[in-house]
Amino acid sequence: MASYTYEQLKEMTVVQLRELAQTLRAQHEQLEGYATRHKEQLLPVLCQVLGVHMHASAKGEQKTRVKMQIHKLQAKRDDALKAGKKDQLPTIKRQIHVLKHRLRQMAKLAK
Repeated sequence: MASYTYEQLKEMTVVQLRELAQTLRAQHEQLEGYATRHKEQLLPVLCQVLGVHMHASAKGEQKTRVKMQIHKLQAKRDDALKAGKKDQLPTIKRQIHVLKHRLRQMAKLAK
């Protein structure tokens, strides 16, 4: 069996990862249901099975959740501007700033 690095596995398509999982499925029960898993779900399991060190990275769900919060706050900020509630703006802007900082930190960890 060929040895892989995390970067090689990460660059593979989900189809390639599923093919690799299919070849390893007989020896590792963690790979059951590999055919229906998405890349974000399959990659950590394959890393564990192959003994590949997986870098700390932000999960797609976390990133999406933070971005959704930012979008909601931006809409809230726009509504506050339209309604003339300027006293709420500093709080909302600060929350947006904190969330954007969190995104940047998650991106740093993913490298």
